[in-house]
Amino acid sequence: MTSSLHAVATGIFCACFLLVTLAGFGAVRWKRSDLNSLEEWGLAGRSFGTLVTWFLIGGDFYTAYTVIAVPAALYGTGAPGFFAIPYCILLYPYMMLVLPRLWQVCHRHGYVTLADFVRGRFGSRSLSIAIALTGILATLPYIALQLVGMREVIAALGIHGEWPLIGAFVILAAYTYSSGLRAPAVIAIVKDIMLYIMVLAAIIIIPMKLGGYAHVFSAASAALAQKKPPASIILQPSQYLSYATLAFGSAIAIVLYPHTATGVLSSSSGTVIKRNAALLPAYNLLLALIALLGFVALAAGIHTANTSSAVPLLFVQEFPEWFAGFCLAAIGIGALVPAAIMSIASANLFTRNLYGELVHRSMTPKQEATQAKLVSLFIKIGALVFVLFVRSQYAIELQLLGGIWIGQLFPSVVCGLFTRWFHGRALFCGWIAGMATGTAMALARDLKSSIYPLHIGGHVWAVYAAIPALLANLLVSSIGTLLLDAFGRERGRDVTLESDYVTETA
Repeated sequence: MTSSLHAVATGIFCACFLLVTLAGFGAVRWKRSDLNSLEEWGLAGRSFGTLVTWFLIGGDFYTAYTVIAVPAALYGTGAPGFFAIPYCILLYPYMMLVLPRLWQVCHRHGYVTLADFVRGRFGSRSLSIAIALTGILATLPYIALQLVGMREVIAALGIHGEWPLIGAFVILAAYTYSSGLRAPAVIAIVKDIMLYIMVLAAIIIIPMKLGGYAHVFSAASAALAQKKPPASIILQPSQYLSYATLAFGSAIAIVLYPHTATGVLSSSSGTVIKRNAALLPAYNLLLALIALLGFVALAAGIHTANTSSAVPLLFVQEFPEWFAGFCLAAIGIGALVPAAIMSIASANLFTRNLYGELVHRSMTPKQEATQAKLVSLFIKIGALVFVLFVRSQYAIELQLLGGIWIGQLFPSVVCGLFTRWFHGRALFCGWIAGMATGTAMALARDLKSSIYPLHIGGHVWAVYAAIPALLANLLVSSIGTLLLDAFGRERGRDVTLESDYVTETA
């Protein structure tokens, strides 16, 4: 890692950080309202229009760790790292189909979380609690990874010690507490403008300095061939199935994360969601360009055992200090937006669906908001402690497991939006089966990979563990529903109406 302090870059980084800090605290005055309710603090009063929602959901999907991890995957393993591109392409029609419907029913019934929806749809308290627990457990390592990304940026500046990370955390916690979801929404706008400038400059200027993209791909191919095991810029036939299932499973899972639901439910209408599903592919173009930076780092001769540091080191090496500081600030600020949204989403789940269900069934709006603010602080503290005292590799491994877990919400949430055929108790049993299957597969791989080798018919099929886990979930849920209905077991009450699922037209 860089050993000497880059003073100019650090100065620019701090100036940009100060700008977004002021924006975060100032957000409390934007669309001014009483933040002593979960609707206002946790969902900004469901008031965001097309543009703000575009930036906010983009901030959810394209995080600091995305900017670091996607190129790092190409830097370390070559072509398989590109799986993020097709998974995002699959994502947008999926969003168009599912999310406006979700917004409609949640808006009509005042639901704040996915667990709220499941509780109302299936009348199952245990299933609602399971959904909430899954969301929180899957999100916590995701928050930690944003702080890992921030630490990589700070290290590239040549700053030693953990105090800058702690300082960034304190600022994040303060403006999230005071401004709620409005803070990351405002900062997302600044962050994305900076990110586009950074990426366009990086994919144009650095390859030109290195002799063009022909040289970049040639040098990257040669460097990957020297790795152990050897890698390639071209996907190998043996990787096709794992690549496809990873893309498909990731697309299924991403809309089920609590922070995605929070961004969606903060929108002012289902039409806004549809527009965003049509506009968000612009981010996919950005992601494809970001991914290429992994090959550019190889061609530039960046040598590091920690692949996550490849892009920050590339910027420090190839750009003037002032612009390197700007680029690193864009990545660092990119950690603040999703970390804030994720902590708010987790706090909403805890307050509404764990504390509210298990301990204190009836709370006033002010009590709910206060509880959520405090929980949001504790969640960020937990993520910070994890990053400071536990190897960052564990956060990566747990996030892989979290991706497998979150996919198990699909039968209850996505299927529940289109049919109530499933029995609530059967869905709970299916959730247990899916969680157990996915966790067992990940543990069998020592949490080093989410790709599991299935031995079927004398062949080995390498697949993303979330897919067979989800199939087990659906199988148990289906069989359980048939059996429970055959024995005449009573279903929970569905408080939603058929008309709730008829989405508005644009």
